[in-house]
Amino acid sequence: MELRHLRYFHAVVEAGSLTAAARALRMSQPPLSVAIAQLETELGTPLLVRTSRGVEPTSAGRSLLESSGRVLGEVDEIVATVRRSAGRGSGVLTVAAVPALIWHRIPRLLREVAAGSPDLEIRLVDPPPWTALDLVANGRADVAAVLVADPKRFVARHGDAFEIRDWGAVPLVAALPPGTEAPDPLPLHWFDDRLVLLPHRTAAVPSLPELVEAEFLRLGVVPREVRTVATIQNMVPLVEAGLGAALLPDADGASLGRFDIAVRSTHPSTAPLRALVLARRGASADPVVGRLLELVDSTSDHSDAVSTDRVRFPIQSQDAREDR
Repeated sequence: MELRHLRYFHAVVEAGSLTAAARALRMSQPPLSVAIAQLETELGTPLLVRTSRGVEPTSAGRSLLESSGRVLGEVDEIVATVRRSAGRGSGVLTVAAVPALIWHRIPRLLREVAAGSPDLEIRLVDPPPWTALDLVANGRADVAAVLVADPKRFVARHGDAFEIRDWGAVPLVAALPPGTEAPDPLPLHWFDDRLVLLPHRTAAVPSLPELVEAEFLRLGVVPREVRTVATIQNMVPLVEAGLGAALLPDADGASLGRFDIAVRSTHPSTAPLRALVLARRGASADPVVGRLLELVDSTSDHSDAVSTDRVRFPIQSQDAREDR
C-alpha cells in the first residue's frame, strides 16, 4: 500500500469529489481515479460511493480514513522531526487550541516559538477540546491547548498518553448582551430566571459547562433556561445578538473586549478553569515541541501549587472562593 494513495483518498473525501480533489492535488482526474481503484482492489472492498452531492466514504472507507489518518500524521511528524534534527529547515508545528486561548495566550506563545525557529511553518487549528486530544493522539497535531474544570482528574485519565503542562488559571467573567446595565462585580444571582448559554458537555474533557453548572448548584442560582450550543465560539455571537447571557473564560482579563458584549467580573468569584498544554509522550524530545513546552512552563502561574505527575495545580478551597 502506497502512502500517496492514502493521501489521495483523504483528499477525495475532504473535497467531496474526484474533480475537486484532482484540482487540489494539481493533477488530472484519470490518474487519481486509477489510484483510488488500485487502493480498492488492494483492500478488496469499495471505499467510495457516489451520491447526489458527489462522493462519500463507505463504512470501509470511513474505517480506512480514521486508521490511515493516524499513519499519515505519524509519517508527517517523523519527517518534520528528522528535518529539524538534521538542520534542514524547521519543518511544521501544528497546534490545536480552544478559542479562549487563541484569543490571547496562543499568539504570544507562538511568537516566542517562531523567534527561535524562523523557518518553522506554524499551523493553528481550533477544534473542540475532545477533537484536539484526538489530533495529538493520532499525530495530526503536535500540541494541544485546552481548558479543563478538574485538572487532576484530567491528568489521572490522560496522563499515560500525554505529556501535560499546566498553563495557569483562566478566570470566568459574565458576558452580557451589549448595553446591559449591570453592576461590576455582578452578583451571580443576576442569572436567576434568565436564559443562560452553555456549550455542549463532553465526557472526554469536562470544562466550562461542568464548572458553571457546579457553581450554580453550589450557590443556588436557578436560570429560567439553560440553552446548549456547540462550542464557546458559537456562544459569543448569540450574546452579542442579545439572545442570552453566559459565563465565559477570559484568559487575560481583556480578550473578550474585542466583542460587542458587556463584560463583568462576578461576585462571588467562580472557580477558574485551568489551561493545559499537552503533547504525546516523548514528543518533548523534538526540539521545537520541547521549546514550546519550556515556554509554557516559564509563563504559567505556579503560585500556591503542588506537583502532580509533572503538572502543578493551585489548591484553592471553596471557602476561599466564597470570601472573595
